[in-house]
Amino acid sequence: MLYFYAKRREMKQLFLVLCFLSLSCKEKRYHDQEQNNTEEHVSGALEDIMQFQKKMNEEFKDPETSPLPDRFRKDFTTLDFFEPDTSYRINAKFTRTPEALPFMMPTTTERQSEEVVFGIITFSLKGRTHKLEVYQNQELMQQEKYSDYLFLPFADLTNGEETYGGGRYLDLTIPKGDTILLDFNKAYNPYCAYNPKYSCPLVPKQNRLDIEIAAGVKAFKKG
Repeated sequence: MLYFYAKRREMKQLFLVLCFLSLSCKEKRYHDQEQNNTEEHVSGALEDIMQFQKKMNEEFKDPETSPLPDRFRKDFTTLDFFEPDTSYRINAKFTRTPEALPFMMPTTTERQSEEVVFGIITFSLKGRTHKLEVYQNQELMQQEKYSDYLFLPFADLTNGEETYGGGRYLDLTIPKGDTILLDFNKAYNPYCAYNPKYSCPLVPKQNRLDIEIAAGVKAFKKG
């Protein structure tokens, strides 16, 4: 009888040990999967950024799409980009402003661009909350190709130093919900940064950030 209870106690202990090992293995696999998902997410984001840079360079090399004067384009190899940084890739809050009225946005020339504030983007970066207005061009919205296009001009503390002094732009798409992906790695210079023949919208004062955005396209150095 004592032998029976001793064996029973040993079997119970063995069962508990096996359960513990089983749970430990499951927990390890779970964390490994989480790590893999994170790595895949970062890898996908970096690939997206690199594709953006590749497309920009192709457009600047092509005489049909390049804003560069021929004297600069013929020796062009690549734009100067900040290193890709996924901390500047943010899921931001998007608040629509359906009551906003169209207004005339000044440009670098006498031309004015008719825009409407389509929404407000709220996001956190470097421990602070920031807001930017995003616009819809009243002429472009009539074209099917640009019916969901949004325009985000912004300025930051790198302007005039590492980046173009007049600020930079982001192209966005109208989101379906109340969040929007804001990727400053895709910030680019207005065409007038390369060629004065272009007319470029000026960054509104409400879209001037008091932080550095060390992402996207840097200032163009001629020659």
